[in-house]
Amino acid sequence: MTPLTRKDLGWSAFYLSQLELDEIESLQPARITTVHRDRVVGLTENGPLELTLDPGITTGEVAVGDWVLCAPQQHRLTRVLDRKTELSRGTEYHTGDKQLIAANLDTLFITSSCNNDFNVARLERYLALAHDALITPVILLTKADTSDDPEDYVAQARALGRNLEVIAFDAKNDDINALLAPWCGPGQTVALAGSSGVGKTTIANALTGGSAATRDIREDDARGRHTTTGRSLHRMHAGGWLIDTPGMRGLGVAEVAFGIDATFPEISERALHCKFRDCAHESEPGCKVQAAVAAGEIDPERLRRFKKLQRENSLATESIAQARDRGRKLGKMIKSAVQKKNR
Repeated sequence: MTPLTRKDLGWSAFYLSQLELDEIESLQPARITTVHRDRVVGLTENGPLELTLDPGITTGEVAVGDWVLCAPQQHRLTRVLDRKTELSRGTEYHTGDKQLIAANLDTLFITSSCNNDFNVARLERYLALAHDALITPVILLTKADTSDDPEDYVAQARALGRNLEVIAFDAKNDDINALLAPWCGPGQTVALAGSSGVGKTTIANALTGGSAATRDIREDDARGRHTTTGRSLHRMHAGGWLIDTPGMRGLGVAEVAFGIDATFPEISERALHCKFRDCAHESEPGCKVQAAVAAGEIDPERLRRFKKLQRENSLATESIAQARDRGRKLGKMIKSAVQKKNR
């Protein structure tokens, strides 16, 4: 097997520009493939390295797909490099902050299926996260062979954005590598996301040559059980990298106001021209959004989901700000206590 180069791993001038001269001479870049509770695994040109973290760095600050610097002889991670993109959801129960999902992605494959799992509100949540992170979303609709009218699902999905790429296929029989080749080549990183039982493991196996087990869906509600249990980075046949994620039942949004606007452009663009800056798009005079609803230019259900996501995002964003403020105050208290003790 031909050894991997840093370029094969996705290294670029963006990451190189962050290194100091002494770091170039003494440390080695690695790309994170898995994150465990107290350690991580990074991939280098020389193979995988299990790394412990320097004091001040926690595993919660490291995501699959990250580029890090490590001291290979000591198997020690010393620094996480700035990310090109960061996919996260909010909020994490224990910290009240956002939860990292993956780093340095180019494309998010949002996976659903042509059955009862198909849910436009859930797709819009994924789209908001992707748009906010400036990651290209592509909707994959599996199990097209089981539907009498797969094109109806495609039409519903395409209605969720402008120039949104939507691909319907049979994951077990269609050539998945050919269908997804535009996003999977050398230097590209993609992630698979979606609820359980929609065929993500089958897609991942096809793209990477893996052999992870798949599980049948339940007949009563078209849902499946978790097969992937953790995030991990895998080389694809086409030369790029795939981050597989477990099915996420809860997908909260936080600090993604831009992403929500980008997901509902027909609403957010008209909202700029409402008479009142704080227009709630209910019954205010001069509301351009409600005028568009009345003219049949905006789906009232889309508007309802837009408002719901906005409310959830506002509350979660406020909670995160409060949690961070508490953290800062606690840090100051601890620092002050230590200083008094050392006097």
